[in-house]
Amino acid sequence: MATQTCEGCGDRVTIAGGIANLWTLEKESTGGMTLEFEGDGTEHFLCFDCVERLPDDPSAEDVAAL
Repeated sequence: MATQTCEGCGDRVTIAGGIANLWTLEKESTGGMTLEFEGDGTEHFLCFDCVERLPDDPSAEDVAAL
C-alpha cells in the first residue's frame, strides 16, 4: 500500500490500487485526491478532509491557506 503526503495538513494518506495491491488483494480505499487548477496549471494532493475545507470554487491560494 502506497502513501502520499497531504499538502494541506501534512498527514500521510493511503493510495489504493496499482500494482502493489494486485497481489495482496487489499480492499483499502484511497484517502485523498489530486486537484489540478487550470488557471495556473498546478497540481495539489489533498486528503478528503482538506478537500472538504476548500471553498466552492477553490484556487491554489486556497490550498496554500490550509
